[in-house]
Amino acid sequence: MSPIGTESNPLRVAIVGAGPTGFYAAEHLFRQKDLVVEVDMFERLPTPYGLVRYGVAPDHEKIKSVTKQYDKTAANPRFRFFGNVNLGQDISVADLCRFYHQIVYTTGAQTDRKLTIPGADLTGSHPATEFVAWYNGHPDYVDYQFDLTQERAAVIGIGNVAMDVARILCRTPEELASTDIADYALEALRHSNVKVVYILGRRGPAQAAFTTPEIKELGEMAGADIFVLADEAELDAISQEEMKTADRATQRKVEIIQSYVHNQRTEKPKQLYLRFLVSPVELIGNEAGQIVAMRLVRNELYQTESGAVRSRYTDQYEEIPVGLVFRSIGYKGVPIEGVPFNDSWGVIVNEAGRVLDPTTKEPVVGQYTAGWIKRGPSGIIGTNKPDAVETVTCMMADLAEGKVNQPAQPDKAAVTAFVDECQPKRFTYEDWLKVKAAEIALGEAQGRPRVKFTSVDEMLAVAHDS
Repeated sequence: MSPIGTESNPLRVAIVGAGPTGFYAAEHLFRQKDLVVEVDMFERLPTPYGLVRYGVAPDHEKIKSVTKQYDKTAANPRFRFFGNVNLGQDISVADLCRFYHQIVYTTGAQTDRKLTIPGADLTGSHPATEFVAWYNGHPDYVDYQFDLTQERAAVIGIGNVAMDVARILCRTPEELASTDIADYALEALRHSNVKVVYILGRRGPAQAAFTTPEIKELGEMAGADIFVLADEAELDAISQEEMKTADRATQRKVEIIQSYVHNQRTEKPKQLYLRFLVSPVELIGNEAGQIVAMRLVRNELYQTESGAVRSRYTDQYEEIPVGLVFRSIGYKGVPIEGVPFNDSWGVIVNEAGRVLDPTTKEPVVGQYTAGWIKRGPSGIIGTNKPDAVETVTCMMADLAEGKVNQPAQPDKAAVTAFVDECQPKRFTYEDWLKVKAAEIALGEAQGRPRVKFTSVDEMLAVAHDS
């Protein structure tokens, strides 16, 4: 038989997860010189793009232009998309091993880290991930309910996702109406009674995880004033020392934060309070089990022996009235049956992308991972590109040494026949492009970038009836 990676014996690769990392891995595989590779991408939803479609905020349309590059990768004749196919339900890891030399898991971080304080499970307390998926039209979340009759909301966390949630709560209906926010979410937010939003960070301005554009944008909203408390904006000695070696982006971020201290109340209908050095220690409910307030503790910063800046509680407490709470304090991956997983870290057990046997610590031949499910939820979309490259580099090194899975049926037709039997309603990339075109057409009629289909049945109907 010809060597693997030749025209008569292509390297067969399965990528599980159609988000940015999956496409970056496919792109880098196709760039390998003197290698014939066939990539099949599996995704449990009919739609590709992952968090670019269901995680990026509706009012950040420019970020979504990265999907043009993904479409170019998908146009490669050696690329195939198997959408609406759920690994662990429709097919298994053992099934993939029958057809592929290498498997790459790029399934992301799909759940949130829990809030471990009294009252965390009261009515009105939600993971930010659920709210984000809801307003972005994720099919799994269209029926979720959020009590937008409440006047005060709090977002726990100070990363970009927390900023997105706060911003969407504060946007005017007119601002949201020009985006691709899900129609039902637009209608619900149009009637929102939320007037005050708190963003709560446990550390100071110098340690804030959000990016400079995010904080600048908060000060430019049409319907909300932003406020920062003077004592919380002031840098302590530890932060001042950090700022001496901080990059220009961090310096600018702190400058913007501190400029908001001087803001005055205007006639805008909503107020956004960006708080620092506070942590929630209790959610307080009424007799009906509904959140009515949050107890906060004032924090102070300290440095560990390694030099890391951490926060710790003081003896100062306060209560703020809130009826709606979103936690954005970190995310975790979901285990895949048959793939070694670290429950504490929420990632696949791996080294530089090679999946490891947790007992022997040796690589599992032919299995790899990339993205958030590999390293945890860190960085922005573009961070996943070098991460994917690292994994593909390991894949190529293993291929050169003959360390690949030996599939029983390394044949495209065999995969197609098997998947069609397991999931007759699978989606091809051509099916997706039909849905995409229909969404854009609906959007053009309303002056919006697209109007999303939010149910699998709708997408199937558009793809197969056109």
